[in-house]
Amino acid sequence: MARTELGTAVAAARRLSEEVLAPQAAAVDAERRWPAEGMAALRAELGGLVVPEEAGGMGHGLLAVAQVGEATGRACASTSICFGMHLVASAVIAAKATDHHRRHYLEPIAAGEHLTTLALSEPGTGGEFWLSQTRMETRGSELVLTGAKSFVTNGEHADSYVVSTVAAGDDALPGQFSCVVLDGDTPGVTWGPPWTGLGMRGNASRTMRLDGAALPRTRLLGEEGDEIWYVFNVVAPYFLTAMASTYLGVASAALEEARSHLLRRRHTHSGSTLAAQPLVQHRLGAMWARVERTRRLIYQAATEADAGGPEGLLGLCSAKAEVAEAAESVINDALTLTGGIGYSEEGPLHRHLRDARAAHVMAPLTDTLRVWTGRALLDQPLMGS
Repeated sequence: MARTELGTAVAAARRLSEEVLAPQAAAVDAERRWPAEGMAALRAELGGLVVPEEAGGMGHGLLAVAQVGEATGRACASTSICFGMHLVASAVIAAKATDHHRRHYLEPIAAGEHLTTLALSEPGTGGEFWLSQTRMETRGSELVLTGAKSFVTNGEHADSYVVSTVAAGDDALPGQFSCVVLDGDTPGVTWGPPWTGLGMRGNASRTMRLDGAALPRTRLLGEEGDEIWYVFNVVAPYFLTAMASTYLGVASAALEEARSHLLRRRHTHSGSTLAAQPLVQHRLGAMWARVERTRRLIYQAATEADAGGPEGLLGLCSAKAEVAEAAESVINDALTLTGGIGYSEEGPLHRHLRDARAAHVMAPLTDTLRVWTGRALLDQPLMGS
């Protein structure tokens, strides 16, 4: 995949969202199916968005994830989250990549031939997805995994999975965790039934079971015990950006749905348009401002984090919390402005509302992000009790 300028990449995301994702969004939701067509299109043209140029990728960072994610989120939130998790996992693999990782993962990802995703969350750990209980044992030249991962986006459709485990090295301290990349066809990997949610119905989230799944030591990412480094330096920034931008796209779509409705509706008894009413104008203006200030927060936080700025992660934590509240508020206002037409189960606002509610549920939770931000501002340990 040749170097692509950011504007060109975002334009491609908008085109694919309009031509491929949007026409499939209602069916993906109604049928609870993984968006194969949309994912194939995105992977082919933008799969290497965050893969370094030396591995054949585009070499972009968080701002690109934010802008692409908003475009895809406007069209189909499920597809956007699925592709976003591919981008997060790609960034994790690239962060401390060996020659083996470049040849077997990054170069195929950049060529649009490989889909990867995260497998971090576990049953029983709640929103603290970094506290792995999956065991990793060293047996000769192999690493053997035993445990379970929950809510694995892209389910069994991915070619590889970034998996967190308890560190297995002889000198590993208690509470240390590691990351590995696991091929989807590894013996010992099985899948639970599809998760059925209120919204985000097409993300193919499933439980992954690992029963003595063996992989070469070359699949270790970084060093033993590096997982917390990955979580705060790669996973958290990219994960927060992918989620925040997806829900920004959902809020933007709801705002446009309300605006379009107001422009075309008029009262038959008077001939006056809804758009001419001051109360409606005020309501829509307030909605626009909320979406726009959230967009600017997300983009600015991504830009600062790309530059290594001290408040980059702080901004991204707040961005994900802000967009969760903004999307919910804007969609509710859009439902009010569009009345019975917007409230119809067949309308897109029904899907947007259900999809947006997941923004509070997907870890890190909104309350957790607010606490992290406060701790950082008060010079307290982020992971304090």
